[in-house]
Amino acid sequence: MKDTTLDDILFGELRMLQPVDGPRVSVDTVLLSSAVKVRGGEKVIELGCAHGAVLLILAKKFPRAESFEALEICGDLVELAGENAKMNGLQEQTRFKEGDLREVGKLYPRGGFDVVLMNPPYNDPGKSRVSPRSARAIARHGTACTLADVVAAASYLLKPRGRFYVVLRVNRLAETLSLLKQERMEPKRLRFVHPVPGKDASMFLLSAMKGGREGLVVVPPLFITDEQGSYTSDLLAAYRLDASPCL
Repeated sequence: MKDTTLDDILFGELRMLQPVDGPRVSVDTVLLSSAVKVRGGEKVIELGCAHGAVLLILAKKFPRAESFEALEICGDLVELAGENAKMNGLQEQTRFKEGDLREVGKLYPRGGFDVVLMNPPYNDPGKSRVSPRSARAIARHGTACTLADVVAAASYLLKPRGRFYVVLRVNRLAETLSLLKQERMEPKRLRFVHPVPGKDASMFLLSAMKGGREGLVVVPPLFITDEQGSYTSDLLAAYRLDASPCL
């Protein structure tokens, strides 16, 4: 990928090549990585990893995990993710594969992972203006998959009692909960993300368990900034590798 920038993220804990015209590290990227908890010996896969930021953050945070894998449909981004892994000394812990999550059954065995995560496309391509740039269209409008595809792939990949983590715009919460139930993944923890106190939530963080019992916990909201416009301690903690999971 020719047009990239080299950026420090997480206060310099990682250095990342990012496409100028394509998916880049954002607040929701960091919040997703902060929501995930990985235990020793577990296998982790990210669906739609872009240039690898979330998976590399997790590999850095949880060195006792057995493996970190990612599936990405854009070959240029897979190549960029591999370069980022080498740049940060994480090439032995991580693996990036080019492929379509709609064909996940041809790529991985059923029930092979303890943790699946994704930052799915924000919008339904039938209800929003689709970006003319392919990488942005895939990331924002789901031109390569639907939310139903994402949930079905996660269900296929997870072991019994395996965990799925997702960050998404709040207007898709009802759809997400319905799809999870259809795929026998029980929503377990939910956190709303607000831009500022007094404003409606803009995003949500959610974890679900494959074959888990009913019982959803709604944890206190996370605010990006306070009333004075300063970043909150909860938001800043998400940028630290040593912070507890935010979900």
